[in-house]
Amino acid sequence: MKLLIVAGGGGHFSAAFSVIQKLPKDVSVLVVGRKHSFEGDSALSLEYQTCSSNNIPFATVGAGRLQRAFTKHTIASLVKTPFGFAQSLKILKKFNPDIVLSFGGYVSLPVVVGARLSGIPIVVHEQIPAGGLSNKIASLIADRVCISWNESYDFFPREKTVLTGNPIRREISRTQSSVLLDGATEVFLRDQAPFIYITGGSGGSHFLNVLVEELIPDLTEKYKIIHQTGGSNEYKDFERLLYLKNNLPHQIRHRYIPIRFLDASQIGWILSHASLVVGRCGINTVCELLYWGVPSLLIPLPYAQGNEQEKNALLVKEAGFGEILAQKNATKTELKKQIHHMILKNNAYKFHARKGRKRLIPNASENIISVVIAVYEKRKKQEK
Repeated sequence: MKLLIVAGGGGHFSAAFSVIQKLPKDVSVLVVGRKHSFEGDSALSLEYQTCSSNNIPFATVGAGRLQRAFTKHTIASLVKTPFGFAQSLKILKKFNPDIVLSFGGYVSLPVVVGARLSGIPIVVHEQIPAGGLSNKIASLIADRVCISWNESYDFFPREKTVLTGNPIRREISRTQSSVLLDGATEVFLRDQAPFIYITGGSGGSHFLNVLVEELIPDLTEKYKIIHQTGGSNEYKDFERLLYLKNNLPHQIRHRYIPIRFLDASQIGWILSHASLVVGRCGINTVCELLYWGVPSLLIPLPYAQGNEQEKNALLVKEAGFGEILAQKNATKTELKKQIHHMILKNNAYKFHARKGRKRLIPNASENIISVVIAVYEKRKKQEK
């Protein structure tokens, strides 16, 4: 079977990569995604880097983002739309897949439309409870729709929708102490200070990076911190925060580790040891928090479509080990206050940790693969 997987963004690709890891050996895969993380930024995307390092065939589509408001990138996005569709048709013709598996994101839509026009069967997987715009559109022409949460049935054609769960990368469950980070010295590991993990997701968060920047000298007096900054070449946050680290007093310098990207095994180790996570709340981050039940202070991206990050964060809050801090209220003073409070009450939050994993559907990758194979075999029978 030849399988084309399309995933338009780091969060979408995390789920896709989990499925790739579980595919039978005889399945040929081509991944279609973005080469760069953000419009107007030269930083390479998570999907491009991961596929390159794992020798997974990868193709790019220069699709235009589905715009909800006029920005400096709107005109460029409109121009890219027909170009992205033409690219998709070319990729589909060259690879000639038996089936397309779409994980959503704006890159996915021209590929899905091209697949339908080419007579190629389509399976869509939706990660978030409310459903993403691209997947809602794609579901109208897809053969099957896989969803991660019971709540999602309301957003897709029920007769073709199946509950499979959201895949979690297998490395997330690993906790080997041998999985260390650049800069995570023995001094950092031996330090008994409470451990905070700050993350803006795979692409990082400029807002969050700037917010915590002035707090780092104070926070490292009491805590040790790993800070996943993202690798944006536009803002240079990592370089600025690395400079900050190198100018901290010598006795606490080891307590702060800024890092551009983390692979899944590193994140698994961090989540199994962290006292508190502070960060954005994309759905894959939230699923990993649910898996580990680590106390979390979540700051939803306010302009995510349909307030999706706020809805994601509620999954953690309702499980009992998370709090939500709206970005409009996220001042340095308030963030510092919330961090201190959650560390002080850490055991109370951890008491609810087991509730998180109960929200997750096990074997999600295998469930999705079963759907893909069923659609593929049905099409083969129809062609006989």
